[in-house]
Amino acid sequence: MKHQTVLIVDFGGQYNQLIARRVREANVYCEIVPYKKAIAKIKEVNPEGIIFTGGPKSVNEEGAPTIDSEIFEMNIPILGICYGAQLTAKLLGGSVMKPEKREYGKTSINYQDSPLFKDINKSNICWMSHTDQIEKMPEGFNIVATTEDCPVAAMENKEKNLYAVQFHPEVEHTQEGYKIIRNFLFEICKLDGDFTADSFIEDKIKLIKEEIGDKKTLCALSGGVDSSVAAVLVHRAIGDNLTCIFVDHGLLRKNEGDDVERIFRDEFSMNLIRVNAQERFLSKLKGVTDPEKKRKIIGEEFIRVFEEESAKLGEVEYLVQGTIYPDVIESGTDEASVIKSHHNVGGLPEDMKLSLVEPLRELFKDEVRNVGLELGIPEYLIFRHPFPGPGLGIRVLGEVTEEKCDILRDADYIYREELEKAGLGRKIWQAFATLPDVMTVGVMGDERTYSYMVGLRAVTSTDGMTGEFYPIPYEVLDVISRRIVNEVKGVNRVVYDITGKPPATIEWE
Repeated sequence: MKHQTVLIVDFGGQYNQLIARRVREANVYCEIVPYKKAIAKIKEVNPEGIIFTGGPKSVNEEGAPTIDSEIFEMNIPILGICYGAQLTAKLLGGSVMKPEKREYGKTSINYQDSPLFKDINKSNICWMSHTDQIEKMPEGFNIVATTEDCPVAAMENKEKNLYAVQFHPEVEHTQEGYKIIRNFLFEICKLDGDFTADSFIEDKIKLIKEEIGDKKTLCALSGGVDSSVAAVLVHRAIGDNLTCIFVDHGLLRKNEGDDVERIFRDEFSMNLIRVNAQERFLSKLKGVTDPEKKRKIIGEEFIRVFEEESAKLGEVEYLVQGTIYPDVIESGTDEASVIKSHHNVGGLPEDMKLSLVEPLRELFKDEVRNVGLELGIPEYLIFRHPFPGPGLGIRVLGEVTEEKCDILRDADYIYREELEKAGLGRKIWQAFATLPDVMTVGVMGDERTYSYMVGLRAVTSTDGMTGEFYPIPYEVLDVISRRIVNEVKGVNRVVYDITGKPPATIEWE
């Protein structure tokens, strides 16, 4: 089944993924397409609607991103946002200029009657972020919104279904901005909102059956959200023709290996090979302290183990990977397919000659979670915090040993358990404990101790590119600290990291 589609034409704006998220939240399928490829994609897909994004350039600059004006004759509704609004004006014979006063931030706006502003408070607040603005509207357009310093805050040509807004309806600062996007989708494009988790599952299972048939298929299962959902979805389609290889490198969180095995082998009756390779990985890491070397060793060893196990299975033709949409559109590059070569598998050797199956590549993370819940995967696995491929190998700073991993596993488990008890688990994007290569003096009972320090990290983020530390209440930190020091042998000090990203990274190594 072909879903109704909106194409988002990317002119380099900072909120492009956010526009796509807002459209998807309305259960409408959309794709982001670079402006240079947009016309070809429109002819191929024949979308029900088009959205032009913002962009950092001025439409009057030489070499500024543009698009063939034939797009306005295709009889497809278009919504231009910020740069997209100015480009619409310029291409259709209007003009754009640099006003005396620029508008940045929250701005009072007055809306007039328009399908775009149906059921919206006519005096409102919007988010402006522009240096240029529309000076003269093209023929056939009317003003439908104004601000004190921007006479054409929005314009429309109702007859041709062309709409343009100078502000950003996709950001939360624009009050009722989500309604404006929904009005474009449902009042103007007349869409049904048919892109749901269950419809996605149904369509994808059909496609996977057609593509793979009865061929043998491999999945490198990490136990993370993406690979787990991808594995269950493909298993629904091809059953026992799927074999999952789960490499337990001994660098997982507490009970994680057993949980993965129990869920996928027992609850989903999947062919699961669990490779217990703890000793093999730890021996390779012996004496290594440089974080990049540790990453490389873990990645390469992972590939070797995966190769050895897959060779035992005989003829295999397909490999399942949990690539998701942000990986595909990252940086807007044409090299999107290589962005996540490390994901799940660690960059498989080219001579394996397996065809890739990436059933989640159209989905954002929250959509992957919805699909996982619909497939019956337990909530605690679906909403787990991100966990790096090298695992505790980069959370144990310095040399990685079994003793250090055990200490960190126990401390991390207590930390996350107390966050859940305090109702903070879902409010925090990523929380984990780390074991710096630091021993400190302490007093326990009447005796002097010389033991490890544990660092705690908790950040809020949407994509991991930037992040802020989460302000965990002192009383919760107090409980966590006391429990770790009392219950984890070898620890006498707990610290909390309150640095954002940037300047720090989320992980310590």
